[in-house]
Amino acid sequence: MQPGRDVEYVALDAGEDFASISRLAELVAGEDAVTWLTVPTTDPAGAAKALEAAGLILLQRSELLMTADLRAHPRCMPAAPYRILTEFDSERGGNVVSATVWHESGQVGARGTMGLTGSDAVADRIETMPAHRRRGLASAIMSALAGTAVDEGVERGILIASEDGQRLYTTLGWQPAANVLIATTPGNTYPS
Repeated sequence: MQPGRDVEYVALDAGEDFASISRLAELVAGEDAVTWLTVPTTDPAGAAKALEAAGLILLQRSELLMTADLRAHPRCMPAAPYRILTEFDSERGGNVVSATVWHESGQVGARGTMGLTGSDAVADRIETMPAHRRRGLASAIMSALAGTAVDEGVERGILIASEDGQRLYTTLGWQPAANVLIATTPGNTYPS
């Protein structure tokens, strides 16, 4: 969940079932907390119409649901003066792996997480700090996460890619599966 989102619903199987999207939108509209609805869909115009008809505000962002066979994911390591640390988050039951690229100065250069469930893994919060961009660090993060996931028996990776992220993930072999619409109640703004 991103900062500023107290509650987030993700409509995994409702992409073209506009009645289902409408029901979920009504749940979002009825929440007291800051609530968001994320809808992967291959019919963004129809889904947008259903969201707006329920009174939600559609955020105008160009995000994609992307997937990849992690067994074929490119492998790379960060160049010196960077090193990478990959570890399981024991506080989350050991099914979330995190990767952090550290600069020799002690600064975090990049980081990300991946939740593992069965043969799937969901990548989240992949970010490179501004002072460390354009050095291949995000590729190293994705490589470390994918490699660890494959070692744990995962085959497929799933993520929601921002417009900037789409370029990176495409070069790493990720394929678009659906558009992603994000909606919220009036008065909420998308966190930066």
